[in-house]
Amino acid sequence: MVRNVHERRVASPVEHVGPLLDLLGGPHDVLWPARDWPPMILDGPVGVGAAGGHGFIRYRITAHEPCRRVELAFEPGQGIDGWLAFTADPAEARSTLLRVSAEARLSGAMLLAWPAAVRWAHDAVVEELFDNAERAVGSGPLQPVRRSPWVRLIRLLESPRA
Repeated sequence: MVRNVHERRVASPVEHVGPLLDLLGGPHDVLWPARDWPPMILDGPVGVGAAGGHGFIRYRITAHEPCRRVELAFEPGQGIDGWLAFTADPAEARSTLLRVSAEARLSGAMLLAWPAAVRWAHDAVVEELFDNAERAVGSGPLQPVRRSPWVRLIRLLESPRA
């Protein structure tokens, strides 16, 4: 069982940060670091039943609380049976606790792919997403995340060939 949780306190109220969750996977998505990673694309606006993915990962929205929570279930047959959730909760000093959580049971090739590459890419995407959230609300980031040499190598190997 894999459990992966990232959190960042964003120095802006949830009324400003939360609505960004409802733009995920759409044409006005400011959170997903699509410039450097395969874009997150949904087949419609954020809402229960919308389907999509990024790269080879496919999912469907199974729960949505506007401006607060988006939960996705991974589609069967990918070697990853579980969920991914994006949440925005009010925090002290009119800030927001932004959280990305995933829980899944791995099988097949994903048993090797997750610890070797997928986990590292996932972690980098999430931290870059947090940087984008801070940029979108004008509060930072004070220190943008830096990719590890391993993540840079993974990106180089994943990049499409010319």
